[in-house]
Amino acid sequence: MSETQIVNPEQNSPYESPWTAENRFLRVLWEFCWLLFCSWTPKPLNEWRLFWLRVFDAKIHGTPFVHQRARIAIPWNLILHDRACLGDRANAYSLGEIEIGPRATVAQEVYLSSASHDFNDSALPLTVAKITIGEGAFVGARAFVLPGVRIGAGAVVGACSVVTKDVPDNVIAAGNPCRVLRPR
Repeated sequence: MSETQIVNPEQNSPYESPWTAENRFLRVLWEFCWLLFCSWTPKPLNEWRLFWLRVFDAKIHGTPFVHQRARIAIPWNLILHDRACLGDRANAYSLGEIEIGPRATVAQEVYLSSASHDFNDSALPLTVAKITIGEGAFVGARAFVLPGVRIGAGAVVGACSVVTKDVPDNVIAAGNPCRVLRPR
């Protein structure tokens, strides 16, 4: 699993934001641009959506596919490789980095959460850890992937799974909590 990082070590209260004013402004601007320019577009206008992701510093390699109803919290923390797919209503809660490898598919309504809180600290500071979806992996509908998880190359994660730990390469895994069922 990835190393967890506290976003703002000076955050003394769960009621204060760990984000700078500039970061919050850019996030609001991003939400506005995605809603106005992208959320209504038909599937064939993928290049247009990728253009807006690039404007907001998403790292795009090749030609991935991002569904018009996908939700991306912070595009500058998103890395998409060639032919990666972020599906219908998939949620990339990218407070930390999320990387989706070449030919990997994140199916509809999957939730990739790269952030949580440090529950051992009474201030509950925000923590982030990178999520990595390996080359050719498939994450099934409505799966939930926790911060710091790596899903291996060629792995398949079953629908509605809760992925709390790394999934090795070339396996089929499912469940809550997700566990390896068999080799692929």
